[in-house]
Amino acid sequence: MKRLVIGILAHVDAGKTTLSEAFLYQSGALRNLGRVDKGNTFLDTDTREKARGITIFSKPAVLELPNVSLTLLDTPGHVDFSAEMERALQVLDYAILVISGVDGVQPHTETLWNLLQRYHVPTMLFVNKMDLPGLGREAVLENLHKRLSPACVDVSEDIAEASRSEAFALCDEILMEQYLESGTVCDESIADAVRRRGVFPCWFGSALRLQGITAILDGLDRYTQQPAASGEFAAKVYKISQDENGQRLTWIKLTGGSLKTKAMLHAQANAAVQWSEKADQLRLYSGAKFTPVQEAFAGQVIAVTGLSKTYAGQGLGHQGDSISPSLEPVLTYRVDLPAGTDVHAALTKLQKLSEEDPQLHVIWDDYLEEIHIQLMGEVQLEILESMIADRFGLAVHFSQGGILYKETITAPMEGIGHYEPLRHYAEVHLLLEPGKPGSGLVFASTCREDALDKNWQRLILTHLAEKQHRGVLIGAPLTDVKITLLAGRAHDKHTEGGDFRQATYRAVRQGLRSTESQLLEPWYQFRLELPTENVGRAMSDIQRMSGTFDPPQTLGDTALLTGSAPVSEMRQYQQEVTGYTRGRGRLSCTVSGYQPCHNADAVIAAVGYDPDRDLYDPADSVFCAHGAGFTVKWDEVRDYMHIDTGWGKRAPEIVPENLPVRRASSYSGTLAEDKELLAIFERTYGPIKRDPRKAFHKKPEPVTTTAKPDPIPQGPEYLLVDGYNVVHAWPELAEMAAENLDGARRRLMDILCNYCGYRHCEVILVFDAYKVKNNPGSVESYHNIHVVYTKEAETADMYIEKVTHEIGRKHRVRVVTSDGVEQLIILGQGGLRVSSRMFKEEVDAAEKAIRAYLEQ
Repeated sequence: MKRLVIGILAHVDAGKTTLSEAFLYQSGALRNLGRVDKGNTFLDTDTREKARGITIFSKPAVLELPNVSLTLLDTPGHVDFSAEMERALQVLDYAILVISGVDGVQPHTETLWNLLQRYHVPTMLFVNKMDLPGLGREAVLENLHKRLSPACVDVSEDIAEASRSEAFALCDEILMEQYLESGTVCDESIADAVRRRGVFPCWFGSALRLQGITAILDGLDRYTQQPAASGEFAAKVYKISQDENGQRLTWIKLTGGSLKTKAMLHAQANAAVQWSEKADQLRLYSGAKFTPVQEAFAGQVIAVTGLSKTYAGQGLGHQGDSISPSLEPVLTYRVDLPAGTDVHAALTKLQKLSEEDPQLHVIWDDYLEEIHIQLMGEVQLEILESMIADRFGLAVHFSQGGILYKETITAPMEGIGHYEPLRHYAEVHLLLEPGKPGSGLVFASTCREDALDKNWQRLILTHLAEKQHRGVLIGAPLTDVKITLLAGRAHDKHTEGGDFRQATYRAVRQGLRSTESQLLEPWYQFRLELPTENVGRAMSDIQRMSGTFDPPQTLGDTALLTGSAPVSEMRQYQQEVTGYTRGRGRLSCTVSGYQPCHNADAVIAAVGYDPDRDLYDPADSVFCAHGAGFTVKWDEVRDYMHIDTGWGKRAPEIVPENLPVRRASSYSGTLAEDKELLAIFERTYGPIKRDPRKAFHKKPEPVTTTAKPDPIPQGPEYLLVDGYNVVHAWPELAEMAAENLDGARRRLMDILCNYCGYRHCEVILVFDAYKVKNNPGSVESYHNIHVVYTKEAETADMYIEKVTHEIGRKHRVRVVTSDGVEQLIILGQGGLRVSSRMFKEEVDAAEKAIRAYLEQ
């Protein structure tokens, strides 16, 4: 039998738990069908889940089909508990994404879809609640094609096999080949396409009324494959929790081999902390109940007791660690403890919750001497308050709730940290560079081992990773920065490990103080449904919030607005929507990431953070002289540093790869062109006569004159381009022009737009239109360049000569043409000539430089 782990995901209230219940009932695992509204479902067993009617914790359930053994993972649908859902994605073989037939694809649905793509999880879809009035089957399918993927294929029971095969073939090339050969597509080929996310089977039905359940269970058998597994033990930890007796449970999915009770488990060889612990008990859970097993096999999800060092996302055996989660908390609150409570003991208890939910950040703020907690939303806050009371007996309260701002930098800078009190020594040089949005903090080293021993380099990188670095605007967490170790120095006798910690921290702060910082804030992607008469009010509110929105869509008397807005402005907006729509409006929000803060100045002023008074994160360095240490301010450290890396002495240049080097020999072509131009000049105006004896004559004394010299051209550079000359001189454009001249013109215009943006010059592209009858000529603006079509009887050469003469005395003019006579005339008008071949090299270099800059 196949052993598969299948997750069920959905936007809140789409019917995800009801579908899980229907699966269990239809397969015979349950005798009675539970309901969410009655609080008697098999998987929502926690009292808080029953009270709210939502899933908070992901839980497994085991069911058997004729040819497959399934472990279902019912995941939370509420956006506040998305971190719990994302952890479950790490161990899924397949996923079923539940869509509400009433609402269609919602913002959180798209977030789930993107996460499934990020973790490469093969996905099937079930459109639920089709028994209720809604969009209709065809409209929902069109909605899926538009917002998720055109490869969503309806495979419901009433779809003919021939139509189903044709629909699959249209979505995948491999399936199309089989369909053209045989006229049908076999289940094995469809299963292979599903496995590589080439197609996405879709069923329609009603989980509450058990409509379509048999069809999708049959599809789970037909369209799935057993993942490949090695014979060696491999497992991935996806969750940490505790049972009703307070015993720590490590939830793992075996991806290879097997695991026996009492087996020794170890940390990976490259782990920061090495450990070896025994798996005391293996529990096979289904709902709230478990069965102890002596051995677990690949494809099973089990809970292991006896492990105290594991963490979510950790790989065991031959399994590597998971990638870092993409969802992050956006709100921060201060934890107010009851009077007389031991703060440090309470902090230790609260940090146990961080083990179970790594995205629930419990932080001790040294600067304020307070416990702060970072989480996803206010519903999670209420659940957390209840959990702390039940598990630890602490009646905590949360106050000063606010937005979790972050900081980044906008320009690279070298940070220098020196720590040299008496009998101590360390100096560290770091390069801080802006990273890609969402990349977090990335650490690297380019320091040579002959300059600083490898062990010291590892220690510096460890110190960089062990701390949450704070920015210098409001002291918010630092993100989206790449920090590279450039250089460092240790003393053979006086350097200790703690010295490099101090020097590293000070180098980061000194670099932040020296560069430009930017405040970031979280943004929501929202979906607002409301009566059409309230659309104007909603659009006005969103603009007031500094948000953006797409054109409203109307369906009868209901309008739909989608867009994005800062979390700080929209977090309480649901109450306003309920008020002015009289309860008919519905707002759903999903965190879309961090963007520059819309009111940064106001936030910075309100926080009032002073980096100079922050004693826990100093930017100053400590040097030693005359047997005593002294402090050097961060902006004076360069005058005292012991290592000069050379960074920043001159602006870094972007040197494209494979750029041809212009040496003396490479100018032979240009000299030959000059000789040809001289020959043309002499044929036109007569030979040039030179007296060789004049080379030995004494140079006459300069004559003093009161005439003013010609003014030096000022302002921007003008670049005039003979369009058709370039089109026929560049091979790729000439080849294109042979089939489509207009396409070649457009391609040249796009190339010059990029070149203009890179060189910051004024580009005038001239095309011949002198043979067009009654053509008055025209000048068009195409993005950032000017395009000229000459009038009747006026060639491009004539227009370029005229313009060069008019603007050449006031501006620097360059003309691109390979017409020899035209080049000679341009020289006479005071312009600089550039052949089409040489200009092609300039353009190629500019495009490579642009690509290199964008890839940084």
